[in-house]
Amino acid sequence: MKKTSVRTRVLTGTVAAAALAAAGVGAVSASAETTDTPAVQAATKTDAQNRNLAETTGLTIDAATRAAQAALDAATRAGQHVSVAVVDRDGVTRVLLKGDGAGPQAPESAERKAFTAVSWNAPTSELAKRLAQAPNLKDIPGTLFLAGGAPVQSKGAPVAAIGVAGAPSGDLDEQFAQAGVAALAK
Repeated sequence: MKKTSVRTRVLTGTVAAAALAAAGVGAVSASAETTDTPAVQAATKTDAQNRNLAETTGLTIDAATRAAQAALDAATRAGQHVSVAVVDRDGVTRVLLKGDGAGPQAPESAERKAFTAVSWNAPTSELAKRLAQAPNLKDIPGTLFLAGGAPVQSKGAPVAAIGVAGAPSGDLDEQFAQAGVAALAK
């Protein structure tokens, strides 16, 4: 029997562990998205058989893309040059569209507005009003307390959010974000 070096055994073990981890992540990611209508299931539920597992509901990439495009189309019809971001329940960007003529700050601002909306399950225009009572909220990394972010909900729980940035007012940005949310109901 041939002896293998410690280095070879460590390298082989690392590769095997990475492969198993990737397979596990792929299985979890694949089960997170369903082919059902995006807003019909609860956002998170526990597995009664195994208390160590939780299932979450999220938008499919198709639904996120349709929502982003609907928001961008609403802005274009209004003559505005914006960027649109759709994030999942964890605030991870799923879709980012930088509209023609949108400013260089717009993509990041759209992502941060969407992140803020999903984090608090509320439109960012409402959250901006809370800063008077809790000014330290603005210090939370990744957030932006300006109007233009709208949560996407399933049974009242956040499953995603849409952020829009680049219009001359946050009210317009939020109006376009709401158009993206409305597109998911069609």
